[in-house]
Amino acid sequence: MSDAPSTRPSLLVRLRDPRDEAAWDEFVSLYGPLVRTLARRGGLQDADASDLEQEVYRSVAAAIDRFDPDPEQGSFRAWLFRIARNHMLNAFVAKKRHPQGTGDTRVGQLLEAQLAPSPDETALFDAAYRKRLFEWAASRVRAQFKESTWLAFWKTAVEGREVTEVARELNLTAGAIYVHRNRVMSRIREVISEVEGT
Repeated sequence: MSDAPSTRPSLLVRLRDPRDEAAWDEFVSLYGPLVRTLARRGGLQDADASDLEQEVYRSVAAAIDRFDPDPEQGSFRAWLFRIARNHMLNAFVAKKRHPQGTGDTRVGQLLEAQLAPSPDETALFDAAYRKRLFEWAASRVRAQFKESTWLAFWKTAVEGREVTEVARELNLTAGAIYVHRNRVMSRIREVISEVEGT
């Protein structure tokens, strides 16, 4: 099987088959860290965040057949966010009924007070998604480039270092740094475009 990610519509179709381990591995690899980050930022402890992640996977598996990929109905990411947020609210309600000696209830109260996600909450989820998608795509393309090409990209585009400084360090011209950086960035964009279905 190819290591290239499936397009978003085909991944969603493949998730409908619970035996398609490659599709579920890709889904978990891409969205698992995002769900965990949302749970941790929501105030859940590591064990509770892991439980929430598993509940989200179960909910996705049970409801993926009913998900409509029509953009007018909302994106998959928004659908997943609603599932994760609903499970977080359920976790906080359960904790309220069965209080534990630790945890920050202030965060739970804030979540319970909001029926719909705030624009800030949605923006935070989207930012975490974009960061995770970049990390995932970068890890997919890393082996496709020579070390000097990758370092030219990483040191200038990710670390934000000056092109001239990196050129001296890698014994390359500034022009070569720009070419290397653009090649890697183009490939990462291609992989993201494939997985986003755009």
